[in-house]
Amino acid sequence: MKRDTFGSRLGILAAAAGSAIGLGNIWKFPYITGKNGGAAFILVYLVCITLIGLPVMVSEFVLGRKTQANAVGAFKKIEPRKPWFLSGYLATLTAFIILSYYTMIAGWILSYIGRAATGKLVSIEAANLGAYFESIIGGTFEPLLCTFVIIVLTAIIVISGIKDGVEKYCKILMPVLLGLLILLMFRSLTLEGASKGIEFLFKPDFSQLTTQSVLEALGHSFFTLSLGMGIILTYGSYIDKNENIINLAIQVTIADTVIALMAGLVIFPAVFAYGLEPGQGAGLIFITLPAVFREMPFGTFFGALFFTLIGIAALTSTISLLEVIVSFAIEEFNMHRKKATILVSTAIFLLAIPSVLSFGLWSNITILGKTFFGWFDFLTSNVLLAVGGILVCIFVGWVWGTKNAIAEITSDGQYQFKQQGLYSFIIRFLAPAAILLILLNSTGILSKLLSSN
Repeated sequence: MKRDTFGSRLGILAAAAGSAIGLGNIWKFPYITGKNGGAAFILVYLVCITLIGLPVMVSEFVLGRKTQANAVGAFKKIEPRKPWFLSGYLATLTAFIILSYYTMIAGWILSYIGRAATGKLVSIEAANLGAYFESIIGGTFEPLLCTFVIIVLTAIIVISGIKDGVEKYCKILMPVLLGLLILLMFRSLTLEGASKGIEFLFKPDFSQLTTQSVLEALGHSFFTLSLGMGIILTYGSYIDKNENIINLAIQVTIADTVIALMAGLVIFPAVFAYGLEPGQGAGLIFITLPAVFREMPFGTFFGALFFTLIGIAALTSTISLLEVIVSFAIEEFNMHRKKATILVSTAIFLLAIPSVLSFGLWSNITILGKTFFGWFDFLTSNVLLAVGGILVCIFVGWVWGTKNAIAEITSDGQYQFKQQGLYSFIIRFLAPAAILLILLNSTGILSKLLSSN
């Protein structure tokens, strides 16, 4: 069976950037920035993404391109006699679990697109928006239906393959996303009082920074690039051998960061213009921003645009996550793409059901104090992604070896790579240590260790 590949450099960039640009940029990044004081947090984040995120992304790209295989097959090809392929299984499992609840959140956004477009959302009193959001996610039929619709849309695109599916649709969706973002940013920046939001984003106040802020910036710099879940490795396997990996990784990282900052310029000027609290947490887009659209001229129109924007960002990420699992099923079990996509998508929906119902019918079912969604989120975000990232660093740095990785990075000398020594140091020592710190912090182990001393 001939292996599918990307057809153009723009297609590679659109797909890879699409995987990185998701809810993490337009939902999570603004609210953790708000929670941690704005510009000073952004500066720390930029340092972290340059020193840790970018080198690990390069490593995943070259691992995929060298082997031309899925997340499991890549490890098997380089080290067939040792159980390193289990790292690939871990990455694929992580993508599987994340996709099950990510489609649920994307389903909430789908619900909000309809409500925003019909004017229903702006008709809700600001004080009632929290309860309104809870009533939507606490339902049964609608959240399950919306989750199912997101999975079906994702599956339709992935069934079409890399060139005719993933690449084609990402090349359409990413420019639309950028256009919507620019339009919304212009509207937000022209609001009276918007300058306070701009100042919040770009005037550093280092007194707001805490050790926890730095650790959160480090963690987000790793997770925002879709690292540790097999996406970049899988996409790397579809890249031509003559592609300049360093330039590609830099462009994806820049695109990811610029979109996150643009999302901040949509959200914070509007939040400050209407005197709302910037550190509202996860409820920022579902509760705080609808209150903004309620007060804003043409709020129905701009609210619908905003939730469409987030929906597109979510869809580009669900495509990437599903491709990781489907490519694994195709190559490891010799399945046809259509069959693999349908089987995997069905399994994803079944696993999504407990997460969906954990906000409603099954909200009282807990395991050690956590709902099904709480467990899935904690396991992937705080444990599996970090462990997967550490294993990639160890494998590339010590097992395959940075010398072999650098040969692949340069396309066997076709491109210059002047930072070889720095790259080797980061992948072998700095990145695994930093990701271990993320793991210890996110699981609460670090605070226990510090308090015991």
